[in-house]
Amino acid sequence: MTKVLVIDDNQAILNFLNVFLLQSGKFEIQTLQDSRKAFEYLDKADSDVLLLDMDMPNVTGMDVLKYIKEKGIEITTVVLTGVEDIDLAIAAMKLGTFDYMLKPVNEEKLMATLNSVVKKKELHKTRAKSNAPLSFSSIEHKEAFSKIITQNDEMINIFHYVEKFAATDNSILIWGESGTGKELIAEAIHKISNRRNNKFVAVNAGTFANELFSSEFFGYEKGAFTGAEKNKTGFIEEADGGTLFLDEIGELSLPIQVKLLRVLQEEEFYKLGSTKNLKVDLRIIVATNKNLFEEINTGNFRKDLFFRLNINSIKLPPLRSRKDDIVLLANYFLKKFNKKYKKEIKRISKPVINCLKNYSFPGNVRELMNLINSAIIIESGNEIQMKSLPGYCMEDMSASTDIIDDTAPSSLKEVEKNHLKKVLTYTNGNKSKAAKILGVSRVTLLSKIKQYKID
Repeated sequence: MTKVLVIDDNQAILNFLNVFLLQSGKFEIQTLQDSRKAFEYLDKADSDVLLLDMDMPNVTGMDVLKYIKEKGIEITTVVLTGVEDIDLAIAAMKLGTFDYMLKPVNEEKLMATLNSVVKKKELHKTRAKSNAPLSFSSIEHKEAFSKIITQNDEMINIFHYVEKFAATDNSILIWGESGTGKELIAEAIHKISNRRNNKFVAVNAGTFANELFSSEFFGYEKGAFTGAEKNKTGFIEEADGGTLFLDEIGELSLPIQVKLLRVLQEEEFYKLGSTKNLKVDLRIIVATNKNLFEEINTGNFRKDLFFRLNINSIKLPPLRSRKDDIVLLANYFLKKFNKKYKKEIKRISKPVINCLKNYSFPGNVRELMNLINSAIIIESGNEIQMKSLPGYCMEDMSASTDIIDDTAPSSLKEVEKNHLKKVLTYTNGNKSKAAKILGVSRVTLLSKIKQYKID
């Protein structure tokens, strides 16, 4: 049985949780009212889950979270609080909190969260006993993930979380670098959900100038502005009854963020040029390649919107952390583009395979796809050779394999900046071509160029 430790200074809450969880027959419960003994309990207890109150005298919930992180205690924490404090929620998430719930506790949501924790631990135990990699065999909705090519344990583990999250109507925030497959995960969520028979509308917020996004997002009435010659259905109305996926959510301006927050809170919106509010029933999934905590700190992203969107969170690993997928994906794209261009390139040469394995792939899976696509067009023989790869790829491999003892390693931002320079040099400054190679939108590339002050 899953062992749950509850720390709360309110005895009534402890009594309620104790009875509620015991009735499920799935948990062993231990409760603590005096938070001064929290560290002692955590040191000696072997609990799987901690339900933690934040507002306690003497030792606060934040003190407990910091202690868990400093000591490296393996326990999954779910924060319970009576106050909707967004700053506190963000701070708790940074310290590794699995979920954050407001009191009075929603029993259904709490049980769903605990079941997710149990499922995660069962997967780890099964893998530890068998010493075998995770597989698709335990995934119920295999067809939903058919577009995602992977044999990576972390990705397959994410699929299990996706199945759990898809069963609810909660908003979901997908974190990940450009090209990691955020839209494919969002589409899988929709396919599994109860909304699967309705529309899945995917929108890249980074491709619209902010003044255009509002009219595209909400739609408009005829005559709302110059050029509005007829009524237009916006993304929200189009996705009514289904799922709206917004990629690059961090690119939205603050005024539009306010309007999106209203849609989430009130489930209604106004078309441009109309005073009539329209009700809407949809699920919103968003994705970002930005660090939204930094965006919040700099005032570029609203804390209350973040809190609304981040009910469930999925973080996708970059391709460089999925080394076991690189050759698998490269051969998949080889087959795909052979068919597209009616070519018969039989294999990828060993030197190219080694190059791909050592390449950092800042553009992730999308960049690998574009790289193989380009190589197949160039290659005239029966296997892809090194000469068919772009120069920046080989430069990156060379830099990554050099042994430099007297130089400090570069930060991720420095690596990204240098790689952007290489790709822009390779395309002779053609930003549209560079964006395609990197697997990002042109707006995102321009934002990066401005951020890094690249000439």
